[in-house]
Amino acid sequence: MNMKKILMGIFALTLLVSCNMHDNEDSNVANRWTSIATVQNSGLRSDFYFRLDNNDLMWVRSTNFPNYVPKDGQRIIADYNILSVNNESALYNHKVALVDVYEVLTKGIFAITPATQDSIGNNPIEVRQMWIGSDYLNVEFNYYGYNKIHFISLVKDAAKTYTDNKVHLEFRHNANADATSYSRWGVVSFKLSTLKQSAVGDSVNLVIHTKEFGSAADRSYNLTYKFGALATQQQVRKMVMPSKEFVVE
Repeated sequence: MNMKKILMGIFALTLLVSCNMHDNEDSNVANRWTSIATVQNSGLRSDFYFRLDNNDLMWVRSTNFPNYVPKDGQRIIADYNILSVNNESALYNHKVALVDVYEVLTKGIFAITPATQDSIGNNPIEVRQMWIGSDYLNVEFNYYGYNKIHFISLVKDAAKTYTDNKVHLEFRHNANADATSYSRWGVVSFKLSTLKQSAVGDSVNLVIHTKEFGSAADRSYNLTYKFGALATQQQVRKMVMPSKEFVVE
């Protein structure tokens, strides 16, 4: 499964206390945060780095999950304590203790064709919030399901043309013929960096089309993807650690 909730247990909490003994000198500056971020872990280590959407780089100095080795580029929601501000090296901004972590479904933009139209699907969904952070379009959503895997995609349909000089993308949901027994929750990050190739300047204006419950017509969201010099304007988004399980790919 591409996405999982890693739960903190009593043993893990004890392990964190033990690991933090090496950082007692920093305990007076500890701060608790929950943020969405991108893993940097080309060396496949448990003491990995993750980068916040404001570009701050965090080093996992201690962790509740010594066997957790996330892949490079994985989006996560991290619950962590800041142990210290790094003033001696330019390698990272803070060292942190990882308390809990949730892997966010992380995908790219899919170029849809007539042959793949059916497999992508276009079932209704509820968008709770949609925002851009770093090089990612992030969507928190609800859907109805029972026991099947649902598929979530961000697609570009070359067969559709627009004259507003904006990039039009579609947020698609394939319910996989699942029963609508329960309300489910989900979050996904779509990497947008491929859009830089055809961009003029440091930003791209996006229109995200969705098919949502209770709406006769498709809805659209207008967002601006900023990069280059404009990317420094991004802020760290406050998150809540997810407590619900769901199955999407």
